[in-house]
Amino acid sequence: MSLTVPPSLLDAAESGPVDDEAFVACVRDSLPYAWQTVSRVAADLGSGDAEFADNVIPPPTEAERGQLLRALASDAIRASLERHFGVKLAFQNCHRVAAFRLSAVGSDTYRRFISTRGQLLNQSPELRDC
Repeated sequence: MSLTVPPSLLDAAESGPVDDEAFVACVRDSLPYAWQTVSRVAADLGSGDAEFADNVIPPPTEAERGQLLRALASDAIRASLERHFGVKLAFQNCHRVAAFRLSAVGSDTYRRFISTRGQLLNQSPELRDC
């Protein structure tokens, strides 16, 4: 299971729209490694002038890798993280998460990062199992 959903949040979902911040809190509490990684790249982006900041450090265990994959594979989770941090997330292999400024979406840098060429160039033999 991806998220540990508090009963009150499940009740809210069953009766109508869910508050975005309540969902983000659920993501933060359920997927702490993914939250920490996205938080860090968003903070790194905010502290500089670059178009993007990224994580290139592999997760320490398969459990953390799974958290990151679940967070970024879910449209709802990914979109909520993007809204919360005010960034556009991009993802390569099993750990390279990038936070782009919204103004950089569509830029040459962004297009290179999300391209098939960028994906292929970011591979290595040690990443084949991820």
